[in-house]
Amino acid sequence: MVEANIESISFAPIAAKDAGILILGSMPGIKSLQEQQYYAHPRNAFWPIMGKLYKFDLTLEYSARCQQLKYHQIAVWDVLKSCRRPGSLDQHIESDSMVANDFNSFLKQYKKIQHIFFNGGKAEQVFKRHVLPTLNVEQSLSFQLLPSTSPAHAALSFNDKLSQWQIIKQNYGG
Repeated sequence: MVEANIESISFAPIAAKDAGILILGSMPGIKSLQEQQYYAHPRNAFWPIMGKLYKFDLTLEYSARCQQLKYHQIAVWDVLKSCRRPGSLDQHIESDSMVANDFNSFLKQYKKIQHIFFNGGKAEQVFKRHVLPTLNVEQSLSFQLLPSTSPAHAALSFNDKLSQWQIIKQNYGG
């Protein structure tokens, strides 16, 4: 079990060589870390949104859902490699403990990625502060903030979140 105030360590990205879209969270929550699965909290809207957009069954095993994302050229990762955070809320991530993932290496490996979507404001904020100043890649990148799929972001309904997330499929394929 993941305990409060110990170092949280993210896990490997979901990505296929032909990925053109990267969806970034900040750091997996406690349930995701326990399960070693992205967006494992049962009330997180990520998988239901992806299932609606790309018409796949949410009862699929985690690995099959990941394969669906890869098939649609979508990669998923987190901005942070590690941090300290009591609980799962992004607002409790301790600033001085943040270590970003190596995006220069990642984007050199996945050269077709051109669109980066942030799953919530914290992912965007941390990326702009800890990654963007050191980013040195050949491809041209676009960035877009999307509303967090976290159950803690209750200001928007599922349908409102889905409506905003549709930009991924409508404008960028996938």
